[in-house]
Amino acid sequence: MRSIKKDASCHSEDRRTFLQKAGLGAMALSLPSLNIPSLLKDLPMGIVVHSYASRWHSKHESKKYPGFYDAIQLLEHCHELGGGGVQVGVHDWTSEFSEKIRDQAEQLGLYLEGSIGLPKNPHEVAAFEQEVKTVKEAGVRVLRTVCLSGRRYENFPTLENFKNFKKQSVQSLQWAEPIVRKHKIRLAVENHKDWRADELVSLLKQIDSEWLGVTLDFGNSISLLEDPMEVVQRLAPYVFTTHVKDMGVREYEDGFLLSEVPLGQGILDLPKMISLCRQHNPQVTFNLEMITRDPLEVPCLTEEYWATFEGISGSELARTLRMVRHKKYPSELPSVTQLLPEERLAVEEKNVVTSLSYSKNHLEHA
Repeated sequence: MRSIKKDASCHSEDRRTFLQKAGLGAMALSLPSLNIPSLLKDLPMGIVVHSYASRWHSKHESKKYPGFYDAIQLLEHCHELGGGGVQVGVHDWTSEFSEKIRDQAEQLGLYLEGSIGLPKNPHEVAAFEQEVKTVKEAGVRVLRTVCLSGRRYENFPTLENFKNFKKQSVQSLQWAEPIVRKHKIRLAVENHKDWRADELVSLLKQIDSEWLGVTLDFGNSISLLEDPMEVVQRLAPYVFTTHVKDMGVREYEDGFLLSEVPLGQGILDLPKMISLCRQHNPQVTFNLEMITRDPLEVPCLTEEYWATFEGISGSELARTLRMVRHKKYPSELPSVTQLLPEERLAVEEKNVVTSLSYSKNHLEHA
């Protein structure tokens, strides 16, 4: 297979201009009234709502780990843990709720980021704009989004399916961009087990907007056979916000298993990744996404896995499998399906607390 060429420099004049406008100019508009340090590098790590996948809207009644049923409850818990802010879904927020959560964020001195869906057809553009206007009232200035909710190698059986998805993604971003530009809110597309780094950069260049950037996930792209440090190097010039995680890996018969593990217990060079992001955008926020779940299967040794990929070299597959073998997790990767609901909630909380503690001691001034 033909190898994809990597652009190692990524420091073109247009990207410097992009960051000057989006990172500095736009940041001057963000969080104007929050009582937080002027340098965001001094802000504690925030929490992505997915770190509480079990506790969010939990149906299990627990006195020790009560469910979070709205973003304000998550925000308050983040403050109790010493976090810097939250990134949370904004669907169906009302103006009244936006006012309440803004007041609470200001009182607690926390930042607030949103997660929003893209319009999939022209009829959804008006609703998208209404969501953007509503969350702006809450003080949100960065919106994370994804083009695909699932995983590329599971969602698309053919290359044609993936190419149609790519066309739809471009169209959705073209509908969204004028809205976020109008309301001066940055839209950050995540590398969500859909785009390899070069593909996401190409997508951003095609739209070419200072208001469109990246939610840089530190571990997702391993599932697409990419070196995680190379992904950060490639996407950092476009970064607005992040999903910080550490990853554990082990072999299985069809490829390898991939799992989020508490920060500091996996294979990622987190201090270097954070430093690279800060170099390109000093105002970038760092959000913990410690998802407590069963390991994900990455079936890279099956024919079906390769259906949507063009240009990945055999050396990339070999490098990934070599990394899995040499850096395998010292024990079986954690799983949760065997746990009772209360046990799962306890493990989830422990993973978040452990990760925030590691961040405070090792990362916040990296």
